[in-house]
Amino acid sequence: MRKEKDFYFNKAKKENYPARSVYKLEEAQKKYRLLKAGKRVLDLGCHPGSWSLYAASILGSKGVVVGVDLQETDLEAQKGHAEIHWLCYDVYAEELVQDLKKQWPGFHVVLSDMAPRTTGSQYADHQHSLRLVRRVLKLAERFLHLNGTLYCKVFQGEDFPEFIQECKALFETVKVVKPESSRRESREVFVLGRGFKPSARKKEKKD
Repeated sequence: MRKEKDFYFNKAKKENYPARSVYKLEEAQKKYRLLKAGKRVLDLGCHPGSWSLYAASILGSKGVVVGVDLQETDLEAQKGHAEIHWLCYDVYAEELVQDLKKQWPGFHVVLSDMAPRTTGSQYADHQHSLRLVRRVLKLAERFLHLNGTLYCKVFQGEDFPEFIQECKALFETVKVVKPESSRRESREVFVLGRGFKPSARKKEKKD
């Protein structure tokens, strides 16, 4: 475990990323190609910024990355990479929704590597994780374009299948992904939803 940890930690340091978590996104990108040049990406819980920096490198100069976190993040994207806008907000804040609506017409991809502070109780951690990821799903529902993509972290537990069903109602395909760079003992997985159907929830509400 220590060797695995040191490998990704050292790799991130060498490649100028602030955290090893970047490889959880890189693995998904190499396999599923969820990020595409010239698109807009919303990165929720972005601090310390590795995912946003990586996304900016894939999107190129015509793309846009919006990173959101409670902690201030202020890193410069490299030349030729997408412009990054760093926003300091609680993801539950309605002000965040208003700010996003004012500045951007929507996003092609919503990312989230957010996790709650762990308590030592697997059940409590699972429930806190679900609360966070359901907020991510709500924001994705609000801001994703038709056929958009969601890639978000969640802790597995007894209510995980219910969350997957919620995702299936909104996306054409839903996959559960466990990156190799994720620590083996961790209960974290990533949910990849593709082909966002904005009309799905509206129809459900009418029924």
